[in-house]
Amino acid sequence: MPGAIVDAGLGDFETVLKAAEVQGPGLLLVLFLGDRIASVGKSWCPDCVRAEPIIYKLVNESETPVTLVRVYVGDRPTWRTPDHPLRCDERFKLKGVPTLIRWENGAITGRLEDYEADKEMKIKKLMATT
Repeated sequence: MPGAIVDAGLGDFETVLKAAEVQGPGLLLVLFLGDRIASVGKSWCPDCVRAEPIIYKLVNESETPVTLVRVYVGDRPTWRTPDHPLRCDERFKLKGVPTLIRWENGAITGRLEDYEADKEMKIKKLMATT
């Protein structure tokens, strides 16, 4: 069952997340990524470039409905700022990108950070329904 992918930036993240929460049954994942560089069409973050195709493949192969909210955290200098809004957000406390979060009932119920976010088995475990 193909997953739904919804994009958000810093300015509209809250609105997009709230809309995704009420879309109905299924799994809600939030993927935090470095912005894409227009000239190359890929993120400035090499770990993001490596993780994205694996995550998209598993989302699209899922037997249960999945909504994936992609959140672009900004360019490298913006992300590196210690007071970046998503680093300071008490719900997410981001340390690196990519970060893949399982979001249920307004809370994180699973998380994979940068060096784990491209590991197929870990992503499958994160997505598994119990």
